Amino acid sequence: MNVRRVVPNARSAAPRQSADFYEALGLRVVMDLGWIVTLTSPGNPTAQLSLLTEDRTGPVVPDVSIEVDDVDAAHAALRERGAEIVHPLTDEEWGVRRFFVRDPDGRVINVLSHR
Repeated sequence: MNVRRVVPNARSAAPRQSADFYEALGLRVVMDLGWIVTLTSPGNPTAQLSLLTEDRTGPVVPDVSIEVDDVDAAHAALRERGAEIVHPLTDEEWGVRRFFVRDPDGRVINVLSHR
């Protein structure tokens, strides 16, 4: 399984206004769904940051998102290890298949693949 990108997720009461701050640092908005705004570096598109008020379908705002090439294999591997699945494997309306898992330090990781 290959990791395509790792994105820190930051809770924000006003993601669009916070995005303005990060745009001054050279990041650009590539997705704005209202409750989540994702920014990327124009010169390095895998360098990203997401700002969230909530997670639309998940029980918590995940700390980190990790995009993999095979989310089903990642899900199976973590279940085999006895990891706590916080949000089930789900096909989301915005084009990703994902699940949330808790890491050994208690952080919630959003593991996803684009469909």
